[in-house]
Order: sequence, then C-alpha cells, then structure tokens
Amino acid sequence: MTKADAARHASPLRPGDRAPDFELLATPDQKVMLSDFRGRPVILVFYPEDWSPVCSDQLGLYQAVLPEFQKFGAELIAISVDSAWSHLAFAKDRNLHFPLLADFEPKGNVARMYHVYREVAGTSERALYVIDADGVIRWSYVSPVGVNPGADGILRALEELNGRGETT
Repeated sequence: MTKADAARHASPLRPGDRAPDFELLATPDQKVMLSDFRGRPVILVFYPEDWSPVCSDQLGLYQAVLPEFQKFGAELIAISVDSAWSHLAFAKDRNLHFPLLADFEPKGNVARMYHVYREVAGTSERALYVIDADGVIRWSYVSPVGVNPGADGILRALEELNGRGETT
C-alpha cells in the first residue's frame, strides 16, 4: 500500500476507545484541553484546512446546527493543522462560534493520536468523533476529503448517547 492509499484508508480510533487527551491553542494565547469538557459529550471535528470550500461549507453547516448539538449538551470542537491566527481570521470571516484548535506545532500531532493525519498532504483527514461524558469514543467516521460529511451521523450518535442517558 502506498502512502496515498494509506491516506485514503484512514482507520480512526474506534467506538469504545478512550479519547486521547490533548492541549491545543484556541487563540494565540489561550489553550484548550479535551479533558476541560469532561462531564458532557464532545463532537470532535478534524478538517483539512481553513479557507477551503468544503471545509468552509462543513463548518458553516455545523454553526447552523449548533443549537441542535447543544440540545444534547454537546460541545463542538474543530481541529486543523492551521495556526491559531489563521483560525481567528477564518472564524471571524465565517461567523463561527465554537473553538477552532490549532494542531500546528508539532504539526498534526493530535491528528496522529486519533489516527487521522494525512502524511502526504500534511493535513488531517475529514474525520468526526462523538465522545461521551467520560471521554470514551462512541462514534467515529472518516469522510473522503472532498466530501462534506454533513451532520446526520453526529446527530444519530448524540441521540444514541441520549437514549443511554449519557448526555447532560
């Protein structure tokens, strides 16, 4: 299998795996840890790059459905290898009101922890995780890089968590 083939066939962490904790910049002077959100579900979105058309559409959709995610008590966090400065400009331009975290240096370190780093491209896969209040992955999905995965899978995963009484 070539590196390009491996990038197209990412194997994300699976349901039942503990979500690796991390600390990344949300702004040039503010860091966020995944464990900061313990006690409530987290939607973790890995996306390749700020400013690309598919990423802009995907994150714009998540901003529009953010109230639906919040009905489940879920926090939305998006991660790419872009810098915190790029994220600030992108969030302002696209009117995004959820954390965009910079997996910038060492580049792609968190994406590697979640098995969704695209070595050849130097970006992450377009990957989604729903993590329960205890920090366990309950759903994961990798979409083709050029395809917006939408929000249906996330909402179904949150509904399943809610059915088990695992949301706040």
